[in-house]
Amino acid sequence: MFVLLGMNLAVLVFASAATLTTFALDNGLMRTPPMGWLAWERYRCDIDCEHDPKNCISENLFIDMADRLFEDGWKELGYVYVNIDDCWSLKTRDKQGRLQPDPKRFPGGIRKLSRYMHDRGLKLGIYGDMGNYTCMGYPGTPLDKIAVDAQTFADWEVDMFKFDGCYSNATDQEQGYPLMSKALNATGRPIGYSCSWPAYQGGLPPKVNYTQLGQLCNLWRNYGDIQDSWDSVLSIIDWVFENQDVLTPAAGPGRWNDPDMLIVGNFGLSKDQSRTQMALWAIMAAPLFMSTDLRVISGEARSILQNKMIIGINQDVLGFQGRRILKEKSGIEVFWRPLSNNASALVFFSRRTDMPYRYKTSLSKLNYTADSYKVTDVFTGKTDILKDSTDFVVSVNPTGVVMWYISAAGKLRFHHLSRDGKLHGPAYAAKENAIPPVFL
Repeated sequence: MFVLLGMNLAVLVFASAATLTTFALDNGLMRTPPMGWLAWERYRCDIDCEHDPKNCISENLFIDMADRLFEDGWKELGYVYVNIDDCWSLKTRDKQGRLQPDPKRFPGGIRKLSRYMHDRGLKLGIYGDMGNYTCMGYPGTPLDKIAVDAQTFADWEVDMFKFDGCYSNATDQEQGYPLMSKALNATGRPIGYSCSWPAYQGGLPPKVNYTQLGQLCNLWRNYGDIQDSWDSVLSIIDWVFENQDVLTPAAGPGRWNDPDMLIVGNFGLSKDQSRTQMALWAIMAAPLFMSTDLRVISGEARSILQNKMIIGINQDVLGFQGRRILKEKSGIEVFWRPLSNNASALVFFSRRTDMPYRYKTSLSKLNYTADSYKVTDVFTGKTDILKDSTDFVVSVNPTGVVMWYISAAGKLRFHHLSRDGKLHGPAYAAKENAIPPVFL
């Protein structure tokens, strides 16, 4: 037996579609989830360049990562942001009250670094905090410094700004996050805005207003920082999908829930767990910011992070965030995301820790409408044609996934559910880029 989760899916999809263009931040940026590299999880606040010059937070580190994105095929896949996190500045502002990078670690300054990125078709992101201090004790951006800091970042030709919330209170956040949105837009420079506001307010209504967030920010952290462990990844997955009825309608082109960085390629995840993070971040329409050493990344981790089909699912132009649609007593969970061109993505995830599990079902049992479907396994590339009524078995490794890209072999039709939950006839002939007629 399985349990369908969440609200009526037909109602949810239409509600999401209705808000996609209504409540988006009006800066034209990040119409698909942003992709790139972010320093924090892998490098934290390592400023000891004397003893660890290759791994300290410095100009050289970001140039090295930019070179890898540019030369190793990452940029062509969409990984274009190189993002500085905490600990980049001096502990004091300059005489004009502006933030200033540490000249020993960033001798060329931030503008030189941004131009290095731009010359290679990349973008530079930078970090700030709306309190008096950043999380690691560097100068923050209190309310009276928001305008000057926004202009400073624009002068440095920065392309993305992450605004953290340490050492601030709810009142300051309520004023500061909207003020920074207006200040960034007022500079005239397109700067993607990542705000951590919901993470500091518990991530959920009534304290968090996701309609307002979509008008202010391009992406936002909802939950705590990711750590280099499977337990951390799983806790984020659980929180997001346990609260999917709130989070899913909030996401769309230009406004994304951010479950935090990809840790694939570091030390804490197995191959299967790495595939799970990548697959479910794609289902979540999550920003894809790697935080690993691209200079020494393994071929196995690279193949997961550079999987073109998963990236295509993540970057789908409809921008719908996917959902968990069932939980089995066996420990298998199924996730679904609607995609453009009458397609969809399915992920079969095993919470088991003992052995591979052979999971039997059919597309009709997963509420796909009567038809034949082309199924592609995104990790193996194998394809098959499945009728909705045909039973199939997937073997899912412990803490691993099987992920499918599904497209219709024939003409699909839309069905809707009334409040009594019964199917009430074909109501809409699906066209290209329309809402897929699955799970409805």
